[in-house]
Amino acid sequence: MSFRKYITSKVFFGQLAIAFIIITLLTFLFLNMLSFFTNHGQEIKVPNLSKLTVEQAEEMLEDLNLDYVLLDTLDFDASFPEYTVMLQDPKAGAKVKKGRKVYFKINSNGYVDVVLPDLIEKTFRQAEPTLKALGLELGQVTYRPYLGKDMVLEMRMDGKIVKPGTKVMKTSRIDLVLGDGEIGYEEEIDSLETDRIILDEQ
Repeated sequence: MSFRKYITSKVFFGQLAIAFIIITLLTFLFLNMLSFFTNHGQEIKVPNLSKLTVEQAEEMLEDLNLDYVLLDTLDFDASFPEYTVMLQDPKAGAKVKKGRKVYFKINSNGYVDVVLPDLIEKTFRQAEPTLKALGLELGQVTYRPYLGKDMVLEMRMDGKIVKPGTKVMKTSRIDLVLGDGEIGYEEEIDSLETDRIILDEQ
């Protein structure tokens, strides 16, 4: 029988049908075995670890057959208890497979100290964002006579003058004394001349 006659015969189509059925069955079996070995459909819902201690989070994850990795501590947040979970990945409610690692970061045990920057003779427009960038709060703003308007003359905390370079606790309130710009150039010259006369008389 020639090849052309063979591929058009009933025998060929019968064998082709059998091969198709076998391939279909093997594919079905393979997909079901793959689903079994990868625990398809057996997902675990990640719990909410927020504000739990490391020990509490560890116990909860172990009960669910999940692992955990403690990454590091974050800047202190007063809305969270000390050394409790602040951030987690995957997030609460996510569905994961057995043995999946849950990463989390915890709250530190207090505010850190920051070095007070040198804001003297800087403008208020420069001083305010600098304080906020360091985690410090802008306190009371007062003015006193000075040629430079809105120029920082003093930094104060709790009523006392603080110098640049002083270590203060993050979130501290820093009061600023600014120039009001109401002393004119001539008044400044007169003040200098008066000081000079006093020194000459001495």
